[in-house]
Amino acid sequence: MTQDAAHQPYGTPEVPRVAVRGEARLEVDPEIARIGITVSARGTDRRTALQDLTRRNSTILDLVKSYGDAVEKLETGAFSINPELTRHGRAERIRAYRGRVHITAELADFTALGELTTRLADLELTSVDGPWWALRPTSPAHGEARRQAALEAVQRAREYACALGADLCALVELADLGAENAAPFTAAPAGMLRSMSYGADEETAAPPLDLEPQRQTVYAQVNARFTMTPPQL
Repeated sequence: MTQDAAHQPYGTPEVPRVAVRGEARLEVDPEIARIGITVSARGTDRRTALQDLTRRNSTILDLVKSYGDAVEKLETGAFSINPELTRHGRAERIRAYRGRVHITAELADFTALGELTTRLADLELTSVDGPWWALRPTSPAHGEARRQAALEAVQRAREYACALGADLCALVELADLGAENAAPFTAAPAGMLRSMSYGADEETAAPPLDLEPQRQTVYAQVNARFTMTPPQL
């Protein structure tokens, strides 16, 4: 095979090329789950609302942190405190103040997740969203999908060559079209858990939720070009 023939974009009769796509699709168990927590407070004056919000936020953070290594990430998102207006004659007056803090927690221990979710939902003026299941970016599943996609590309090219009475010679190009989780965080069918309760002692606490992790789909695609021996037509 000459150097000029090897660099022909579409091959030559002496050095034909075959271009194929390799694909892989894996179904795997999730590695992490994320929940969203929103804590609220309402008071007739700003200071009271802010104090209640601060107290409840601290309670939630302490509860989540008590699960130790089961919690891989804990982040505070948006914070807001706003007046609620009511019309009084021709003017508007402040009726109350409402505050909110949004928190996200990421866990790898799904047994702890079920217990924590229930305990959070049992807290005063607290809502819980999720869970959203996902794989870590470094999950071995991504590499396995890429490996299977490359193997399928070789197998497909070999089958085309064999159909023509030829053999593969060399790989010319391998183009990665993406190997990633198509939907990093997928909401569980239950969607949202909400609570407007006023606390509960341990004897009356709700039992832990039995959460069934949602399996994740990992995709990988590659384009591959090979040279092959002249076909026997």
